[in-house]
Amino acid sequence: MAATTSGAIKARIESLALGVPVFRDGPREGQACPFVVVTEALSTGMDSGGNGDFGDPAAVLSIVEKVAVDLVQNARTKATAATAPNAERYGLAETIAHQLHGRPLPAHPAKVTAVRVVDLDRFPISDNRVRTSITVEIHRQLLTSEVTPA
Repeated sequence: MAATTSGAIKARIESLALGVPVFRDGPREGQACPFVVVTEALSTGMDSGGNGDFGDPAAVLSIVEKVAVDLVQNARTKATAATAPNAERYGLAETIAHQLHGRPLPAHPAKVTAVRVVDLDRFPISDNRVRTSITVEIHRQLLTSEVTPA
């Protein structure tokens, strides 16, 4: 079982056997493309439709956590001085998004009630790379360990 949301997403993507390494919060230095980076807790808010009695200290609270799943790929591969064919695996970001949307995250330490892909954005970045950012909403229970000081 993963200890975090990013760990649960990482486990889900790795289980797809797409041949792409997945990292939490950033790749290794010098990591070759393609790779995926999962960043959790971009924003976290209360799930207004799924919360119990706020007066009960034992009430289960549900939150919506936004996560970014960034796929970084090379855009082109230089073959000769005159040719540079595409290196980008078209459809890979969409495959990842499809395999996250509506799927369970059994490796998450909290009870997950919904996984919803809300956006895909494609950005050209420096050094002949392309980043596709997949925004995912995780509807889940708030763990006591997340709000209780150690």
